[in-house]
Amino acid sequence: MTTTPDAQAPRPTPTGETPSIGELLGDITRDLSTLMRQEVELAKAELRQSAKQSGKGAGMLGAAGVVGHLAVVFLLIAIWWGLGNEIGRGWSGLIVAVVLAVIAAVLGVLGRNQVKAAPGLGRTADSVKRIPDAVKGNEGNVR
Repeated sequence: MTTTPDAQAPRPTPTGETPSIGELLGDITRDLSTLMRQEVELAKAELRQSAKQSGKGAGMLGAAGVVGHLAVVFLLIAIWWGLGNEIGRGWSGLIVAVVLAVIAAVLGVLGRNQVKAAPGLGRTADSVKRIPDAVKGNEGNVR
């Protein structure tokens, strides 16, 4: 039986004996199990962070929707009141509607930016790509 230059000889145990195939397979299984647990924990941590940031953005978008709705209501009341009284009290309703529209626009932009800035699972995806190479013993080669 010939060996290739890349083949590694089994490492002796602390007692000087060469480990059995069963022990080597046990080590591999344990290492893969640890690797998969670590990957799952990393994915959980990234999902928590992403969900938190997306939740903030979604809350701001919801608030923008509510305030935008109020702006439309006040705008319609202002138009109605303005036409009903020709000039006077209607303008105060129009000013309130404009202020609410500006608030809705600001909240909408901030919420959209929060949702866009959510990081996703970048580190998990990167490290999962390395698993096949690590199993083959080529940790440095990333596809």
